[in-house]
Amino acid sequence: MEKKIIYVDNAATTAMSDRAIAAMQPYFKGIYGNPSSLHTVGQTAKEALDGARRKIAACLNCEPGEVYFTSGGSEADNQCIRSAALQGAKKGKKHIISTAFEHHAVLHTLKKLEKEGFEVTYLDVHGNGLITAEEVKAAIRPDTALVTIMYANNEVGTIQPISQIGKVCREAGVVFHTDAVQAAGHIPVDVRADSIDMLSLSAHKFHGPKGVGALYCRKGLPLLTFIEGGAQEKGKRAGTENIPGIVGMAAALEEACGNMQENAERLTRMRDRLIDGLLKVPYSGLNGDREHRLPGNINISFEGAEGESLILYADALGICLSSGSACTTASLQPSHVLMSLGLPHEVAHCSLRITLGDTNTEEDVDYMLVHIPEVVKKVRDISSLWDDYVSGKIKHIYDK
Repeated sequence: MEKKIIYVDNAATTAMSDRAIAAMQPYFKGIYGNPSSLHTVGQTAKEALDGARRKIAACLNCEPGEVYFTSGGSEADNQCIRSAALQGAKKGKKHIISTAFEHHAVLHTLKKLEKEGFEVTYLDVHGNGLITAEEVKAAIRPDTALVTIMYANNEVGTIQPISQIGKVCREAGVVFHTDAVQAAGHIPVDVRADSIDMLSLSAHKFHGPKGVGALYCRKGLPLLTFIEGGAQEKGKRAGTENIPGIVGMAAALEEACGNMQENAERLTRMRDRLIDGLLKVPYSGLNGDREHRLPGNINISFEGAEGESLILYADALGICLSSGSACTTASLQPSHVLMSLGLPHEVAHCSLRITLGDTNTEEDVDYMLVHIPEVVKKVRDISSLWDDYVSGKIKHIYDK
């Protein structure tokens, strides 16, 4: 009998939608031209490239000329942040503001800039995973070149007050970048209304193909040439464009935005039922804000039950989930996101991230509500860490 598979790791990656696959098919063989070529075959490919740019611009409420294609969210983060930082440095501004729980594509870029003489203020997030626009405003200095704060967190799903932060930055004349990799296609993103200057997204987070992404850069802001060697993307990223991937990304984002409200309402209902059920497990706690949260995100810590063991036992039952970011799951270090929320080291190690997607059902939730508590009990029964809780060596932080 085939094992039941419930995939709830959609923050790591999503399955491609039928619409995205269908949109890509003609560009693998039939319409295979290089969009830089002047002949008919090449110009047909260029029409597809321009059409995809228009679709993505419409979803973000920006101009097509403000959209640049990349290999994914990490590249887009790097290009946006370095562009704003180096432009600021030309004006004597070498201060950057961010948060302690950004994605490593942002944090590692900032660490490199620090080695190049920039100063970075890392705002502490509150226990619920949020910061306030007032805290951003208080951190802005005359030499601040950039504020980079993620739209929604990839581990705990908290949605920041982006519109308010954007307004603060716009009033102060500071460039505002947001990593919207987890937000795009799942919640409304409007770069004009939110006063966003730069934005990053990645196709495989909203049922598009892997290896392709995009950035938005407001007209008039200088963008660093990230890859030298050609005139593609207005000379800002050399290399023949991935036409099938770009077309698939545009189709996936357009579809996701069209179905956004319906999907968000359904996922939120399932999310809340799953949270309520799992919090009945003794000594468990929700990570991240309950209200300002992505529709499909659940992140819960179970004291005394190591995350890696929980994942493996759950996988044996056909439940595919994670303990944090897909980029760091091979690390033995506790999640920097959970640590930034103030969780003790031993509790940060004992978390599960469940991210629901469009294909998940109420029956999936029923199955998880039965089997995840069983998995937690099984892991605790063999855990020396749980023994330390039972003996009182380690104090509980959650109510029974």
